[in-house]
Amino acid sequence: MLLTPPWARASYMTVRQVSAFLSFHSNTFCPYIKIRTEGAKPNETRNLTICYCVMVFHAHSIYINLKDEFFLKNPSMNISEIRSKSAKPELYEKGTSLMWADPHISKQLLKIHLNPEVDLASRKKTTIESTARWILNNQPQGKKLEILDLGCGPGLYAEIYAREGHKVTGVDISRNSIDYARKEAAAKNLDISYLNTNYLELKTEENRYGLITMIYTDFGVLLPQERHILLNSIYRSLKKGGLFIFDVLNDKNIHKKTTPRNWEVAAGGFWKETPYLALSDSFVYPDEKVILYQHLILDENNGMDIYRFWTHFFSHQDLKNLLTEYRFGNLRFHEDVLPGGDTWEGENVTFCIAVKK
Repeated sequence: MLLTPPWARASYMTVRQVSAFLSFHSNTFCPYIKIRTEGAKPNETRNLTICYCVMVFHAHSIYINLKDEFFLKNPSMNISEIRSKSAKPELYEKGTSLMWADPHISKQLLKIHLNPEVDLASRKKTTIESTARWILNNQPQGKKLEILDLGCGPGLYAEIYAREGHKVTGVDISRNSIDYARKEAAAKNLDISYLNTNYLELKTEENRYGLITMIYTDFGVLLPQERHILLNSIYRSLKKGGLFIFDVLNDKNIHKKTTPRNWEVAAGGFWKETPYLALSDSFVYPDEKVILYQHLILDENNGMDIYRFWTHFFSHQDLKNLLTEYRFGNLRFHEDVLPGGDTWEGENVTFCIAVKK
């Protein structure tokens, strides 16, 4: 039986009030939140004014009546629409928003990038350093290279390459990350050129680079047509005998890599400065070895941003089939580059070295 304290039954709260309440009691309540509606007939969206916020309080469930400002402001934003948008979409259906280009989110990502203790937007500092050394140790010793770092973020790998005497170009779509990287390179007198652009649109000289890197599984979130563009561009840009080194999530234990449905209400946070509801879920497309990680972000002005991350998982044979199609050869695969620990590290990540013939 669900036990509901009397004070909770009588509490009517706005989105802001619930956010403040949850923040104040963050040590008491777990972060798992569900939203459900009550009190409206199927066609009476204008009366759809009450949502329930269900939380777990140790052994008890607490129901807090929430006057949902989204529905009060705009009756067209109804449960049917949210249900439709949050359902499993067709394979590769695009979202409405790009996380890396959002000014607020990119600031949050930069903070995470620069936290040396977490494996989120970037890996931990010690892992970055050991990975960069592993990459450089796979190059001819003593030879100075021209290196292209795709998805360079704030330049954490590019700086290591440059300190070893290599000439580096870093490319990233995030303005905040590139601005930070440029300032750091200038302050440290490092020979790095940073470009703020989408690497799928990058135009480079033929046969220019001895090494092109793409680290932290960026390759796996590209759609098939985007991979086609990228691999053609990389092959064209590499010198003969040059290396393309990248990492992907492999297909070991793929069934363990989904995330549970999650609901968040916040007065402001990672997704927005202002109050929002975040509805997150994941969906598996087994034939394609794809998991979609989807986030719907609803704001107080009835806006809805949809972020979709189509994540591919690869076997060695999948990578061989893909890379040989684009004339790469001498393929090598490594699952011992990263430390172990969870389903996103260690043997679950494959590093690939591909050579331009």
